Amino acid sequence: MNKINKLFAERGDKKLLSLYFCAGCPTLEGTADVILTLQRRGIAMIEVGIPFSDPLADGPVIQSAATQALKNGMSLKKLFSQLQTIKDQVEIPLVLMGYLNPILHYGIEAFCQSCVEAGVSGAIIPDLPFDDYLNIVKPVADRYDLRIIMLITPETSEERIRFIDDHTDGFIYMVSSAAITGTQKSFDEQKQAYFRRINGMNLRNPRMIGFGISNAQTLKAAQDNAAGAIIGSKFVTLLNEACQEETADGHYAEVAVDRLMEALAK
Repeated sequence: MNKINKLFAERGDKKLLSLYFCAGCPTLEGTADVILTLQRRGIAMIEVGIPFSDPLADGPVIQSAATQALKNGMSLKKLFSQLQTIKDQVEIPLVLMGYLNPILHYGIEAFCQSCVEAGVSGAIIPDLPFDDYLNIVKPVADRYDLRIIMLITPETSEERIRFIDDHTDGFIYMVSSAAITGTQKSFDEQKQAYFRRINGMNLRNPRMIGFGISNAQTLKAAQDNAAGAIIGSKFVTLLNEACQEETADGHYAEVAVDRLMEALAK
């Protein structure tokens, strides 16, 4: 069974936490250590960002991380090589998140095959048109048992959401707002109404809520209204800060997780 499906089948308690970080940032060779640290600390699923020079859906924190990762020398080929070294140690789902351009350059078939060889369970491609997903990407991904995760936003129509639910597997990435990535102090009534509306649709796929989660209030709102929460910008910021501190030494991922948990308790 695909690890994503296995996770939701075994732990459908609506309290899951997934973390995102950009491969190759803050250091080129730190990707494997971050993944193993997060697994050891009980994170349910990890999204590994593929750095790209024009990340349109991302806010300044993740844009900066992608820029730094590219400067460090990170590439898709390098990332797959790093993931292969820890494949046998990783038990939780790994999901690659990246834009279509570098994946097309790598080749759809080659990408899916490399994902399997590196122990990757799924991919999120924010700018992948749904028709291209259905006609081009999905048939290849299905052969490799790779889950392609689609996003929905408050502006996505009910008809479209149900169509996505019918033609995808794994989970649906529920974007909390139509804005770019970044932290928020709370989710207003409009966002809460959006959460309730999607809850009322009784979708087949579980949902994970991301964008804007950085404290106890936003975490609780996400976990109360979906299978769990995805945190990106906040964790990327903490990773970078910990790496820059001499006291963090080589254990900056551990320090960053500690600080994230402190923030999520407030």
